[in-house]
Amino acid sequence: MGGFFGAISKKPCINEVFYGTDYNSHLGTKRAGLVTFDPEKGFNRTIHSIERDYFRSKFEDELDRFVGNQGLGVISDTDPQPIIVNSHLGRYAVVSVAKVNNTREIATELLDKRMHFSELSANTINQTELIALLINMGETFVDGINLVYRKIKGSCSILILTEDGIIAARDYLGRTPIVIGEKEDGYAATSETCAFPNLGYRRLRDLGPGEIVRLRADGVEQMQPPARREQICSFLWVYYGFPASDYNGINAEAMRESAGRMMGTADPTEADCVCGIPDSGVGFALGYSEGRGIPYQRAVLKYTPTWPRSFTPGNQSRRNLVAKMKLIPNRAILDGKSVVFCDDSIVRGTQLRDNVSTFFEGGARQVHARISCPPLVYGCPFVGFSASKSDLELISRQIIRDFEGEDFTDFERYARTGTPEYERMVAEIARRLGLTTLKFSTIEDLVASIGLPKCRVCTHCFDGTGLDPHTAYAEDHQA
Repeated sequence: MGGFFGAISKKPCINEVFYGTDYNSHLGTKRAGLVTFDPEKGFNRTIHSIERDYFRSKFEDELDRFVGNQGLGVISDTDPQPIIVNSHLGRYAVVSVAKVNNTREIATELLDKRMHFSELSANTINQTELIALLINMGETFVDGINLVYRKIKGSCSILILTEDGIIAARDYLGRTPIVIGEKEDGYAATSETCAFPNLGYRRLRDLGPGEIVRLRADGVEQMQPPARREQICSFLWVYYGFPASDYNGINAEAMRESAGRMMGTADPTEADCVCGIPDSGVGFALGYSEGRGIPYQRAVLKYTPTWPRSFTPGNQSRRNLVAKMKLIPNRAILDGKSVVFCDDSIVRGTQLRDNVSTFFEGGARQVHARISCPPLVYGCPFVGFSASKSDLELISRQIIRDFEGEDFTDFERYARTGTPEYERMVAEIARRLGLTTLKFSTIEDLVASIGLPKCRVCTHCFDGTGLDPHTAYAEDHQA
């Protein structure tokens, strides 16, 4: 996924940038970067790998060399960034939260125009540099950002540190958030509103889809109004958003509790206790406990002293080990109990299978799983919220392939709650994971718990629907 934080102030702001970026650390595990600008000393940038160390430990000793009243920080699950650019638009630094599916296609087009790429990582094109090259092709920053919207297939939200403030541009359909905060001496823009309170910022507003603004220390200038449609990613609330963060003014933890309450109220399952898989399953479990009237107990705990981050490594074997290591069952609560445990989603099912096995080994008599979103039947082409490289890594798609064969394409029958195909798939997931019973939230309950109209929420990974920003931009700008 990835997240960013930018601040501009009437006084030095490296502390705000540093700690604000740190509050986005749950969004990625690969690389992080900081950049500041000072009129006399120019741009100062550093990038580090955070695959084996935490953000703060990598950057804290370097902070004194960052000067200036404006800066950006980024947590990246893709490429090294920020990128520093010198172009006809002036000098600037850029960070992105993006998933670019047509990198090669755009790169070939740019190379044919005699442009070049310098920021190669593991022999792959740096997608933030690709974004910068497209921006450079515009007559203005707004022109260039709109070229990004027009060319990229996927999604892209951007912060640009210029010599005249910070430009923030949200993905054209708003799948990933940018929220503006304010305090007496300046402004900030971030992916996560949980970065604001302890740094003294008040949430001002969310940028609209495709909206472009410029932050200066004394105000916010709108450079482009929002687009007419929105498709914010529902998985923000389901999984990767921090519980204390708000998106479109809707709190992640409140949404999770609401979804759990809906399921608990409707579920007749008899059990002794409810628990949540830390961290993103806890809010759903609390809501389920309230709705069902079964006590919430911490039957499994996350070992936070050395496993505090919610994202796990990209390597599959290491991810499996980390998932097992950081969760510790509490046998005193599990022994002899019928337990409902709540989780945010099932992707491959590997971690969940290990958790179920752990629960039974801990003495549980029955293990019922309740999942806060519908089954993931389609891979996401818009946001990189999982490490899956293929739809066939999804346990639902593996089961559908086993049922129907390699060439089957009518996935809608499996995605629609209540069909015979859906019920058969869910029963098979439960069997493969060793569960006593398994239930998923419905799309209707998911959308209702978020509180936005269905047309404004992307549910592509559940039902295959969702606007493509590349197509939407073309439709909105037809002559």
